[in-house]
Amino acid sequence: MRIGELARRTGITERALRYYEEQGLLRPERRPSGYRVYGDADVAAVRRIRILLAAGLSTAQITQVLPCMLDDDGRLAPLCPELVDALVEHREKIGEAIGELEATRANLDRIISAEARAGGDLRG
Repeated sequence: MRIGELARRTGITERALRYYEEQGLLRPERRPSGYRVYGDADVAAVRRIRILLAAGLSTAQITQVLPCMLDDDGRLAPLCPELVDALVEHREKIGEAIGELEATRANLDRIISAEARAGGDLRG
């Protein structure tokens, strides 16, 4: 199938598919005319890429982890033990970022609350 068909089947833009190829995530066959040709395996690959992107991994990280992922009917599982450690570390970084955002929200809540206690419109 050509890139337009893959885009329709996956719900991903042609631009995103070209970007995935630039990043080494997809490797379509090339016709002498230069057209990309994709197979059914590429539909599944795009699904795996989207799952990993939704999990917060960058395309560079996905390039590294994708070969070590088992796709069990849409559920991804790491095959390489060292990958689990890297994913746990990534999850911890996300947890730290969430903690920082929660602290920021709490600070903002205190500011909003102070404005309300001050009795009015501090907006000027």
